[in-house]
Amino acid sequence: MEAGRRAVRSDGPPADDPTARKDTMPAYVMALDQGTTSSRTIIFDEQAQVVAQAAEPLPISYPRPGWVEQDPLQIWATQRRTLEAALAQAGLRAEQLTAIGITNQRETTLVWDRETGEPLGNAIVWQDRRTAAFCDELKAEGLEADVRLRTGLVIDPYFSATKLRWILDKRPGARDLANKGRLAFGTVDAWLIWQLTGGKVHAVDATNASRTMLYDIFANQWDEALLDRLHIPALVLPEVRDSSGVVAETDPDVVGARVPIAGVAGDQHAALFGQACFEPGMAKNTYGTGCFMLINTGAEPIHSSHGLLTTLAWQMHGRQTYALEGAVFIAGAVVQWLRDGLGLFAASAETQGMAESVADTGGVYLVPAFVGLGAPHWDPYARGAILGLTRDTNRNHLARAALESIAFQSYDVLRCMEEDTGLTLQTLRVDGGAAANDFLCQFQADILGRDVSRPRLVETTALGAAFLAGLATNVWRNPSVIRNLWAEERRFTPHREPAEVQHLLADWVRAVERAKGWARE
Repeated sequence: MEAGRRAVRSDGPPADDPTARKDTMPAYVMALDQGTTSSRTIIFDEQAQVVAQAAEPLPISYPRPGWVEQDPLQIWATQRRTLEAALAQAGLRAEQLTAIGITNQRETTLVWDRETGEPLGNAIVWQDRRTAAFCDELKAEGLEADVRLRTGLVIDPYFSATKLRWILDKRPGARDLANKGRLAFGTVDAWLIWQLTGGKVHAVDATNASRTMLYDIFANQWDEALLDRLHIPALVLPEVRDSSGVVAETDPDVVGARVPIAGVAGDQHAALFGQACFEPGMAKNTYGTGCFMLINTGAEPIHSSHGLLTTLAWQMHGRQTYALEGAVFIAGAVVQWLRDGLGLFAASAETQGMAESVADTGGVYLVPAFVGLGAPHWDPYARGAILGLTRDTNRNHLARAALESIAFQSYDVLRCMEEDTGLTLQTLRVDGGAAANDFLCQFQADILGRDVSRPRLVETTALGAAFLAGLATNVWRNPSVIRNLWAEERRFTPHREPAEVQHLLADWVRAVERAKGWARE
């Protein structure tokens, strides 16, 4: 066996195996975290401490209003460079890695030629709205209830299915190649697996499959009826694998050694796992480009009556754990817009001081519906709005309104989540880049009327991917070990009066209503 590597368990560890590992060689797990705005690589040791990390920004293009695209070759190139940079920073060789985990932006849709490996044009990013009219047609046919019963999702341009249909219909020669078995479809995890294995493996994990609107999360298979209705040939689909388990080994010519790819999950599912939310009723909220709240519902799926999504939390040993999710499309991206689009400040971290420099927003509300509204509204025609502006409004008010909008949207999701599950959440675990903002965390606690718990490591998407990979390769014997590695950095408790909170929420509702339906022709 290569130095530093451990024997790989094909079935993963049992739920409660107190047996200690006999192997004394150090273990290193690499997590590839391919996000919407950046690609990063983090290497963790056995104590879940960061050994090295590297990141690169990832360009996004907006060729038309409502269209959002990325270059698949740039996705891979940036990810590969950060992989190499992290190894160099750690002073490690690839053969010293015990395993690799992958976590990724979800729903982003890629199609490539199996023979040449070349992508068929740009990836269509999850935020893209170009298929809104086609989604309206599907709803008019009365398909939404059936889609919910099969996939746990609503019909929306957010998901991969209609993006894939658009590529097959609109890109020259695509449908003919697909029918001949030449094309491969994948979310970003599948694209990275393909690249890491030198084009030998076309696979997706169950969590990413569950976000395509093509996968029956109850029967655990691609849904033939939906494929038929959307005219998508099954030949383009990847094989569905567990979230924790060896999917493949890397190609030595690509990575430098054969390393097990042993954990794969969409970013929000990985964050739920990285937050050690292993018990039903535990929830986390990730403040990234968007904002995503998930609550673990255990082995039994819960169907939402409030516009939330029933999704797979993860799959292990062929067994499913489910979650309810509220997806907010624009969260940290609104801060990025104020920084890059309006030039109001140089660094996102400045917004905390700006927000705290004013007593309130001066009555200003910012609804960041730049690409429509997600849960619980699901309005692809909503657009961003700033309301309540006066001559006294300054950039500090706008920065505060942007941060408050993230918390308001999260409140909308949590209220629906509690009504759907019948549970009352005591503590919300938070993570993601914007979770480092103390003002946001405190305002979130105030609006929710719940404690907000921030972990020592806020980049829990990468940590979750590492945990999933490490469980499959004996770095961590069972979830109990991982639970003990999780640590709280700070807890925020609510201190606003309920009457004040209700007044703020009432005006937020009014602002959202004014943003809805704006782009409808």
